[in-house]
Amino acid sequence: MLAETVREAGRRFGDLPAFVAADGRPLAYRALDARADAVAAGLAARGVGEGDRVALRLPSAPAYVIAYAAAAKLGAVTAGVNPRLAPPEQEALVALADPALTLVDEDEVAALEAAGRRALDRHAGPPPLAPDEDRPAALVFTSGTTGRPKAAVFAGRQMRAVAVADTGGTWADGPGPAMLGSTQFAHVGFMTKLPWYLRRATRTHLLARWRADDALRTIAAERMPSNGAVAPQLALMVRSPEAGRHDWSHVALVVAGGAASPPALVEEVRRTFGAGYSIRYSSTESGGCGTATAPGADDEEALHTVGRPRSGVAVEVRDAAGRPCAPGEVGELWLRSPTQMVGYWRDPAATAATLVDGWVRTGDLASVDARGCVRLAGRRDDMYVRGGYNVHP
Repeated sequence: MLAETVREAGRRFGDLPAFVAADGRPLAYRALDARADAVAAGLAARGVGEGDRVALRLPSAPAYVIAYAAAAKLGAVTAGVNPRLAPPEQEALVALADPALTLVDEDEVAALEAAGRRALDRHAGPPPLAPDEDRPAALVFTSGTTGRPKAAVFAGRQMRAVAVADTGGTWADGPGPAMLGSTQFAHVGFMTKLPWYLRRATRTHLLARWRADDALRTIAAERMPSNGAVAPQLALMVRSPEAGRHDWSHVALVVAGGAASPPALVEEVRRTFGAGYSIRYSSTESGGCGTATAPGADDEEALHTVGRPRSGVAVEVRDAAGRPCAPGEVGELWLRSPTQMVGYWRDPAATAATLVDGWVRTGDLASVDARGCVRLAGRRDDMYVRGGYNVHP
């Protein structure tokens, strides 16, 4: 699905910029498609083929996107590894993926591209890949509920479902909105959502390292209509001097991804940007889709809940025996969606514990109020969230 989307986006959107690097250099849609073809040929020359894993320990930059698209064109599976993790943590994730090739430097992607172009000039590129919605495309690492590394598997079918959930699955007729890349590309918020970015002709601006001042200056300079981040990033933004130096009338929506937001933060962000605030609760296992508060929700919903299930998503609160809880009763939150993972990579026991009769056991404690809004009440285990990732002490 990703390979076909990259190809079609290149045809539709041509020289429109898909990504803008931290140094200001754009990567156009047509160039993304062509460069991914070349890197795919370079990967094939290195022996990478359908079903092989390619681990990316690359920064969140255009080279990562090109390598991800290239692997998809071969039917290979991309395992994104956050390069800001400690080296032993990165190595553990790479070992779990058991890759045919690991890329740690953007120069390595450039070398593959150059070798691939030579192969393509000799008409020695890889053969066309037959579409297969159930072919795995991505491994997205999550600490899950135990702290032991696991990798959630996503295929084209799940990525298509994410695109439908976030955009209706339609293609843009022209240039889409400018956006800010606020999370690491290895995170579920990018790995499963890249196809919808491409379908909507978005222009994603990247920072060498996320800092509140730089993020705000970029949002203002590009007049971005939405500001997507996690709650701790938004807290840093509203406390930055830059927050009071710009006109935010172009911002219509602030999206806080991943988890709940403190009520005081919701109020402060709404005042600062004069925009609606939507909390998007989800998990890696759910493919980044779950519940959401309405942008114009009243204070009861906006400040104290994570909203209602999004289209195509079902939620239930169940007790320790798996029985549905009464309204208002706290239990474990179970979620079901066409976007949820296929399972954990090479871990049938963990898969069986998390995926039960088509439902994802989130490990989060919650209740559902009389209006159908989900109220989080903690975790089954001890951990905290940093940068969208579960961290276990």
